[in-house]
Amino acid sequence: MSAPPAAAVSAPPAEPVTAPPAQPGSPEVETTSQTVPERPAGPQGDPEQVLASYRWRLDPATLREVVEDPDEFRTIRRRLTEKLGTAVDNRSRARLLSLRAVVSRILGDQDEALADGRLALTYAEATGELRRTALAQARLAQVLRWRGEFAEADRLFTEATSPELPDRLRAALHEHAGRSCYDQGRLMEACHHFERALDLRGAGDADLLARIRVSLDAVAKRAGEAGFGPYPRSREELLERDRPPVPARDGDRWGFADLDGDMAIAAEYAEAQPFRDGVAWVRRPETGRWSLIDLAGATVVEPTYPTVRAFSDGLAWVSHHGAGGWLAIDPRGEVVVPPGFADVRPFRRGVAAVRREGWGAVDRTGRIVVPTRYHGFTTVLADGRYVDGFTDEGLAVVDVAGRRGVVDRTGQVIVPPAHPALVIHPVAFLVGTGAGRWGALDRRGGPLIDPVHRNRDEVVAEIERLLTDINPVL
Repeated sequence: MSAPPAAAVSAPPAEPVTAPPAQPGSPEVETTSQTVPERPAGPQGDPEQVLASYRWRLDPATLREVVEDPDEFRTIRRRLTEKLGTAVDNRSRARLLSLRAVVSRILGDQDEALADGRLALTYAEATGELRRTALAQARLAQVLRWRGEFAEADRLFTEATSPELPDRLRAALHEHAGRSCYDQGRLMEACHHFERALDLRGAGDADLLARIRVSLDAVAKRAGEAGFGPYPRSREELLERDRPPVPARDGDRWGFADLDGDMAIAAEYAEAQPFRDGVAWVRRPETGRWSLIDLAGATVVEPTYPTVRAFSDGLAWVSHHGAGGWLAIDPRGEVVVPPGFADVRPFRRGVAAVRREGWGAVDRTGRIVVPTRYHGFTTVLADGRYVDGFTDEGLAVVDVAGRRGVVDRTGQVIVPPAHPALVIHPVAFLVGTGAGRWGALDRRGGPLIDPVHRNRDEVVAEIERLLTDINPVL
């Protein structure tokens, strides 16, 4: 989490207010929902809509936005400051502060932009909303990029990117991450980002195509002068994570090898699982129980459990009985969630799906947050991926007698279990009928598209047509 500045830049308090997170179904002005004019609405319109509709011109050498009328942007910044004076919730503060950071960056006021960007991210993280946090991370990353603080900028771009975000936002993240790589002379990595942006949105976004064309021309010119630079970095490198040793076999025993292939932890185990959260499960030949070791190979938990699952979100499910009776421990071996579950799923962002008499969910203390009354958790995303339990956004598809609905991580029912098929889309819920027709609900569970389409792809295309009105403002 990025720390807030020592003092607030404007009226909002320096600490987020304590309040329940907004319903995940709430509309997101930043990424979708409002219709905007084809041309800039002028400084009196909603500041975000004005910025979203602005036709930015890129400097072909620096790949930075060029301001034609600074006074217009100063007017927008004043309006954002006025709105901040009456903003009372974390969502509004995060939005307004991060937008003001964008405007200050464009105007060249980098210190003000940095202070606003950091405070905005603090408020955004307090909401627990995936898209809002990603936008705040990206806007702060842009400020850092312009300041030449590339390590933190690249880390924030990487953290912000999630397959659960709308394609238009993911494309924008890759585009701007590519520009950051361009600034550093990492031209191969820049090209990878530009290519990913085109994969996500290129076919239907003429403005994106034009900007990428300018960017690739700049890359070609610089590569001709100084080459393409270093090879692209891995996600672990960008997140500044040390790569742990990986399980490796030596004869009939398992140990762990470093990046060079040398044994970092001696091969003395009958089985070994990969490191997660700095620890790994191993089983010695003389026992049927698993023990836990740290990165140095020291035993953290003696052979105790015959059945274990990998650590996720700082906790691991284990069982004394081979199956059932699951409990959760932390990396020190301390019991955090008492036993009592017949089946479990990994923790994600503080919650895990569990089965007792039915399926529900617990938080990291073992408190039941979703009643265990559902027949199943069957969370499917629009790209075809299955999720074990809850999405990063804190949503799960639940099943009652073959009918599916949606709950959030607090247990609130967003969509009652009434649909034969239901898939989570980044900005909607795709629902299928028993007759094989598909439609969509909005993120509040209300009707969005009638179930008259032959397949999910047709519904996704219709959603895209409804949402082609706003570009993410980064």
